[in-house]
Amino acid sequence: MIEKYEKIIGEDELYGLVKIAEKLKDFSILHVNSTRAGGGVAEILNRMVPLMRDLGLNVDWKVIRGDNEFFRVTKSFHNSLQNGYGELPPNAFETYEKWQEINASEIPLDYDIIMIHDPQPLGLIKFRKKGKWIFRCHIDISNPYAPVWEFLKKKIENYDSMIISTPAFARDDVSIPQFIIPPSIDPLSIKNQPIPEITVKRILYKYGIDTERPLVVQISRFDYAKDPIGVIKSFKLAKEHIDGLQLAYVGSPATDDPEGEEVYEKTVKEAGDDKDIHLLMLPPYSDLEINAFQTGASVVLQKSIKEGFGLTVSEAMWKKKVVIGGRTGGIPLQIIHGITGYLVDNIEGAAHYIIHTLKNPEISQKIGENAHDHVKNNFLITRHMREYMSVMLYVTGRNEEMKSPTLQ
Repeated sequence: MIEKYEKIIGEDELYGLVKIAEKLKDFSILHVNSTRAGGGVAEILNRMVPLMRDLGLNVDWKVIRGDNEFFRVTKSFHNSLQNGYGELPPNAFETYEKWQEINASEIPLDYDIIMIHDPQPLGLIKFRKKGKWIFRCHIDISNPYAPVWEFLKKKIENYDSMIISTPAFARDDVSIPQFIIPPSIDPLSIKNQPIPEITVKRILYKYGIDTERPLVVQISRFDYAKDPIGVIKSFKLAKEHIDGLQLAYVGSPATDDPEGEEVYEKTVKEAGDDKDIHLLMLPPYSDLEINAFQTGASVVLQKSIKEGFGLTVSEAMWKKKVVIGGRTGGIPLQIIHGITGYLVDNIEGAAHYIIHTLKNPEISQKIGENAHDHVKNNFLITRHMREYMSVMLYVTGRNEEMKSPTLQ
């Protein structure tokens, strides 16, 4: 399977992956996160774990469990870390610790290398048996709510290293090594492979989209951080200047996000009775449908007000689409304003660039080509895997002379 990437990344890059993997073949490796489907972390692991095994690595992936109370607590942690203020449920820290203990009793932790993804399973470090532990933080922790951060930081300090997505998320108050590794997309996944135009039209038509009219698309969970209400407001402003404009906001549920239904209901209210606004909730693994919406889009939004990275940005850029993204988190790593897309800070800015993109097709075509090249050079899963393996070599001391340019 790994050999299929040679046509995209070249023989030398593929050979480098194989050589790094050879140094890790003696180790057992475990990834742990909080959901099997929904969100970028699960999507990356679904693609990366099989590829690591194909390279000959002994890799497993486990998912923690919890009740509704636990996931309300971890969602409040997520929000307070990204937003800088906290509204925690009663006994939040006690609930969190209880479920760490439960999961530690159910998940084998006797691996040589354990990579813990995001705060939900972070507390498992208390039950460390052996090996090297890496905390992979996918969210924005640049301005966290202090009580939650102090609670989690004590746990982070027991790890051997931490990985963040962008230099903006680095912490001066953490003593362990920090590595900068942006997430990635898999160019050979169903979501990112080229698909026939007839398939695109069939799927869009199925969901009520007129394929003869311009279409704005945002692929996101119904989450306050993704600003679905702001998306609708931007669309309504742009619609005043673009005849026949349509919007498709395409989301899917995540088992670790209890706020989704509330946000969806508020978004429906904002949309009102506008028949050109399509709010869709697709089941997990609707990769072909998401591909069709991104491929069929006239312009793509990722109007986040807080973001860890925003994989949907790279997905659309890979398809040579102009993406208009919020100036937050890892989006500015992907979008170079005016070159590979447009960065915006408000509703009016998003509306302006929707109009600009649709009224200037030659400029938009060039930006789309630049966007594709930028993703190819920086945000593919092969690069991501190589850097993860490099950190694993670093923490195990297997290559003591290795110095990573991403080490902070």
